[in-house]
Amino acid sequence: MLGCRSRDTRPEIRLRSAAHSLGLRFRVCIRPVRNVRRTADLVFTRQRLAVFMDGCFWHGCSEHYVEPKTNTRYWVNKISTNQRRDRDTDAKLEAEGWRVLRFWEHEDPQEAAKTIQDEVIRLRQLAPFSRSRN
Repeated sequence: MLGCRSRDTRPEIRLRSAAHSLGLRFRVCIRPVRNVRRTADLVFTRQRLAVFMDGCFWHGCSEHYVEPKTNTRYWVNKISTNQRRDRDTDAKLEAEGWRVLRFWEHEDPQEAAKTIQDEVIRLRQLAPFSRSRN
């Protein structure tokens, strides 16, 4: 597992590239909320939008996750812990006023980027002048 990347994976890079090509500007791999020890893959600070790109294996995608044949108990526990942490992260960020979007690595990055763009536009329209420009 030491060889597994926690950031800059191919699906993340494809999503970032697609979002950037739509004119979106964002922060990469930062904590949306300082006291919540979780990093989001794309963060739109002014809109308070956190975007996560979840790997099908590591987060237990219902379409593509296949339970390993060896060391099954370990992996089932690992994946379920990841899923619980994902739900906990979503709840903590939403409690702090953030909107959370999650995408699976198998999803089309262009479609995901369009969804992100639509949400950024929607959030800008909800509160265009509510936050100072820091």
